[in-house]
Amino acid sequence: MEWYMFGPMISRIRVGQKASTPGFSRTLIRRPEGLYWTDGGQAGKIVEIRDYLFSDIWTIYEDEDSEPWLGLREQKERREQEMIINQYEDFTKNE
Repeated sequence: MEWYMFGPMISRIRVGQKASTPGFSRTLIRRPEGLYWTDGGQAGKIVEIRDYLFSDIWTIYEDEDSEPWLGLREQKERREQEMIINQYEDFTKNE
């Protein structure tokens, strides 16, 4: 099991994957439209980046809740890659 600080976790989590803090006190899932809380009083709400999240460590995993999103993963990642490449190409043209 690998552990990440919040920033690196954000860069590694894939569509359909969940991330949890130790003891599962906080758990979120990455959906195609963003990060959402999966349990507690915030369940189903979009994750707002608050100061306390930066002091947590997170592990990334998949479970049965991940399955509906797996088909969209490759499509979403391909689109993200295209957007990054286009931004870079636009940036280098303007130099």
